[in-house]
Amino acid sequence: MKALAERGHEVTVVSPFPQSKPLKNYRDVTTTDIWQASEPFISNILNFNRKSPFANIMRIYNLGHAIVNSTLNDPAVVKLIDSKEHFDLVILEIFMTDAMLGFAHHFKAPCIGISTFGASKWTNDLVGTPAPPSFVPNPFLSFTDHMSFGERMINTVMSAAEVLIERVLDYPAQNEMYENSFPDPKPSLQELKKSAVSLVLLNNHFSLSYPRPYATGMIEVGGMHINRSPKPLPDDIQRFMDNATDGIIYFSMGSNIKSKDLPPEKRQAFLNVFSKLKQKVLWKWEDDKLPSKPDNVRIQSWWPQDDILAHPNVRLFITHGGLLSTTESLYHGVPVIGIPVFGDQHLNMAKAERGGYGLSVAYQAISEERLSTAIDAILNDSTFKQNAQAISQRYRDQPQSPLELAVFWVEYIIRHKGAPHIRTAAMDLNFVQYHNLDIIATLIVAPILIIYLLSRLICRKRAPKNIRKNDRKKRN
Repeated sequence: MKALAERGHEVTVVSPFPQSKPLKNYRDVTTTDIWQASEPFISNILNFNRKSPFANIMRIYNLGHAIVNSTLNDPAVVKLIDSKEHFDLVILEIFMTDAMLGFAHHFKAPCIGISTFGASKWTNDLVGTPAPPSFVPNPFLSFTDHMSFGERMINTVMSAAEVLIERVLDYPAQNEMYENSFPDPKPSLQELKKSAVSLVLLNNHFSLSYPRPYATGMIEVGGMHINRSPKPLPDDIQRFMDNATDGIIYFSMGSNIKSKDLPPEKRQAFLNVFSKLKQKVLWKWEDDKLPSKPDNVRIQSWWPQDDILAHPNVRLFITHGGLLSTTESLYHGVPVIGIPVFGDQHLNMAKAERGGYGLSVAYQAISEERLSTAIDAILNDSTFKQNAQAISQRYRDQPQSPLELAVFWVEYIIRHKGAPHIRTAAMDLNFVQYHNLDIIATLIVAPILIIYLLSRLICRKRAPKNIRKNDRKKRN
């Protein structure tokens, strides 16, 4: 959005993250109710793995509905909806936000979706992108694109379950929010899902994941948030990192998971391991003090992560395994140790282990021994670093930066008034037609019917003459 504003577009951004300093052509519509709506989920996020899979699915859907509902009912957003403003384009985060497609209809503007973690059922359904479960792993499973029979079975069942869950749990709630939040909610939400979205931008890239089919209206722009030229670090951080002759370990659990909320025994395991290392440690710690902090550990509530990872002395990134973090680590060629907690973090760390550029430590299994073993393996085996750098070279080998590509397609959609010419005909087919189930049924039933009729005809011709005569007498 900043890049679009810099190119002269008048940008209005609805989010709970207003800019600290005003930007030219950039207007914030700041939502505040979202924090209270998401707090129950965020506060218990470290206990996510203790719940059953069904309970976790319910929690994710409840979170999505709470965020959408709080956003659409926020006074600042209600005022925007009630305004008579004109917009040339709506850009919408696509993840359980179907009700917000009402913005596109309400403002009579084409829509571009953005997915922060790559393709999923939510994005595929909007532009007709195929996702054969035979080789496209579900984003919530830690499979590769080469699956065994059992994995393909699980992947297929998971994909079918997503369809059922979406129709039973998600669509009714999204439809109710859509109808309650927008004046004259027509066409129906189901029709909007098939017609409103012109393009989807994916925060993914095949060099970091797996090749897969995409419809024309789906573009990979993974890593568009990464600074292609690192920004200067604050002087004190720069000196600390420059003087780390044995290297730097950077440790962050992301923005939602807070290190200060780690149970005492897990926190102490990290402290015990770090205290024995020659390397210096930068730890994202969301408190002023860290009891028993070793001298080689420096804490801050926030670090300029992208620019930290760009420093040549960084030898290891300990992360929660989120896609933004793992993408940054691979762009800079830094191996990782992941502690996945929820969502696609497990999938991302499974990729890291299979790609040979990282190791995974289960959150429930965190101990001094396991952490020490994983850190020693990364620091003392150069293949992890070599694999990360090889992927970095492939990822950087692009004709233009992801941000430039994203801006091009946004302006393309505006120039061509929604670009209906890139819409695939798959969006006009129902489930039976799309999968050719009617054709398959015809091909199966028709030969059987023909064989049956022929057999009946042959049997009649072969019947004795006196039987055929008796048949005629009966008919007479």
